[in-house]
Amino acid sequence: MITAVDSSVFWTVFNDETSAVDWSRTLLDASREGELTICEVVFAEIAPAFDSRQKALDMLQRLGVRFDPLNDEAAFEAGCVFKAYRHEGGPRRHMIPDFLIGSHALRQSDQLAAVDRGYLRRYFPKLKILTPG
Repeated sequence: MITAVDSSVFWTVFNDETSAVDWSRTLLDASREGELTICEVVFAEIAPAFDSRQKALDMLQRLGVRFDPLNDEAAFEAGCVFKAYRHEGGPRRHMIPDFLIGSHALRQSDQLAAVDRGYLRRYFPKLKILTPG
C-alpha cells in the first residue's frame, strides 16, 4: 500500500495542531502497511519549515518518506482536472499545486493522507483519502 502524504498533514504535525497526534498515528499505521511518498509539490510546500534542504531530507528519511516525482500522466491529468474546476467556476482558492498533489496520489499511489476541504473528493472521486480514525 503506497500512501502519498499531502503538505496539509505535515503542517498539522509541524504546528502541533489539535489533530497532530492523530495524524502522527495515522501515518505510522500507514507506514506499517507500505510506503509513504511525497511529490515535488509537497516538498516545496513544506520547505519553509526547514533551515536547509538537507534538514528537510533528513526529516523525511527519519519518517520513512520517499520522494516520488510526478510522472507526465499525473501532471497532464492535474491540468485537465484544474481546467474543469475553473470552468465550473472554482475560485482561485485552490491552485494547480493542489491538483498536482491529487493527481500524483491517484496515479502513483493507493491513497492520499490529507486534510480534505472537499475539493479532493469532488474532483478526484476515485482517490482514497486517508484521515485519522
